[in-house]
Amino acid sequence: METIIPKTSTVLGALLKADFTTLWRNRRAVVMVFLVPIVILVSWKDLVAKMGGPFALSNSLTYGLIAIGLMGYTNSIARDRDKGIFQRLRVAPAPNWTIMMSRILVQLTMIALITTAIFIVGYDYDKITLSPIGYLVTYITAIIGGAVYLALGQVIVGLIKNPETVNSTSRLVYFSFVIIGLFGGMGLLGKQIGQMTQWSPYGTVKTILAAGMTPGSWTIDATNALLVTLGYTIVFAVIGIKNFKWNTK
Repeated sequence: METIIPKTSTVLGALLKADFTTLWRNRRAVVMVFLVPIVILVSWKDLVAKMGGPFALSNSLTYGLIAIGLMGYTNSIARDRDKGIFQRLRVAPAPNWTIMMSRILVQLTMIALITTAIFIVGYDYDKITLSPIGYLVTYITAIIGGAVYLALGQVIVGLIKNPETVNSTSRLVYFSFVIIGLFGGMGLLGKQIGQMTQWSPYGTVKTILAAGMTPGSWTIDATNALLVTLGYTIVFAVIGIKNFKWNTK
């Protein structure tokens, strides 16, 4: 009897449906991912007049991208690997890349949604408006910035197999980025730490987000930050993919 192999597009569609269904069922965790950057944006209302709208929006959105990559993506991959879901999917007549592509597409959707939420809250509460091209470029830079943290999350699940250790490590890295990025970016931790923060994944992502919101003020520093961000993404992705195991054994 001839074995009928489904089309790759059909398999990818089925995986996407399953992953979005799982995302909906875990909507409480999704709400928490959205809550942190929105709370920060609302609490920084007084800084908008002093530092400008792009400063507040870019910082808040950066925290959201970190949460998606390090808290959402990383822990979901570790959890499903521990449950043996990936092993069962790999015996299906479909390329392995479709499994991860489905997860990545879900996270890219999350990036678009959280960017939109930040724009809405920024406009409604802080009265921050951007030009049409500013909104468009910010969506692009948000995807580029989000890719850094997805790749970094891949490094964590690639190097660590135990899901509890993955969870604790991702939380530690997340809070390190938030705390050091917040205070270091404002120069409160000294000049040297401030410079290191500027060229860290947190700093370069924040820079391209802020520059993308006002494309007319894009500078050579923003271009350099974009190149460094892409470099981080490539390095993290190579390490994460190379060391990733489909099971915990």
